[in-house]
Amino acid sequence: MSDVDLSSMAVHTMTNKPWSINECIEHYARRGIGGISIWKETVEGEDLKQVRRHLVDSGLTGVSYVRGGFFTGRTPEERDNAVKQNLARLSECAALGLPMIVLVCGATPQQTPEENFEQILAGVSSILPSARDSGIKLAIEPLHPMYAGDRSAIACLDDAMAVCDAIRDPLVGIAVDTYHVWWERGLREKFQQMAAAQQLFAYHVCDFKPDMADLLQDRGIMGEGCIALREFDLWMRETNFLKNGGFREVEIFSKKWWAESQEAFLDEIVESYRVHYLEPSH
Repeated sequence: MSDVDLSSMAVHTMTNKPWSINECIEHYARRGIGGISIWKETVEGEDLKQVRRHLVDSGLTGVSYVRGGFFTGRTPEERDNAVKQNLARLSECAALGLPMIVLVCGATPQQTPEENFEQILAGVSSILPSARDSGIKLAIEPLHPMYAGDRSAIACLDDAMAVCDAIRDPLVGIAVDTYHVWWERGLREKFQQMAAAQQLFAYHVCDFKPDMADLLQDRGIMGEGCIALREFDLWMRETNFLKNGGFREVEIFSKKWWAESQEAFLDEIVESYRVHYLEPSH
């Protein structure tokens, strides 16, 4: 077990993509990491009830299930199918005993931003009754604008807040990811606004490398890139998100690190976490 206080740290299983769900649970718990967010790819083919028992026995806090969304489509059939897939994700989330599902909302090429946005609103609204039945939170995650063409028309915090404001339900909120929103001005005020509206559901951390080799799978360990991580974290802490039980969720996609020892990768992550989040600012 690490001698570093990792109780407010969680790790997304996709960070250690080569590991099985059992390996992720065992390694994270052994390090004293506080929480885990489980990707659907990590539990495909697994007995979800057994995974849930393992998670409970480990002492880890289950933070979220990743991911649902991708609501947009050119035809009603495509959009209806997306809703069905999201209802299945909600059932899996409930089976795992996880309190929240992260939604990457989707974007269909050649559709206008308005069309995509309206389809996202319709999709989230369609799965909300099922979410209410299970008490599962729906966390809208805005993605960096470089993904706006085909992954998410929710490309900034204002977009995500617009979804929340249009639906106005306590189960609909926002997942803030440093990788996706670091470039926005006025973050401090937006975090305060989301917290006041009880829409701040999740906080994902990694770093943005301007010279990344791959737009999806070359995220940086904290400190490898250009994000002002300490300021970002200060503004997040000012909302009392962490004091109220929230986690800093490490979510790093890295083909480079996936090819290496995952224990060594986790060592690097823990050390970076210690330096950037646990040491006093200078």
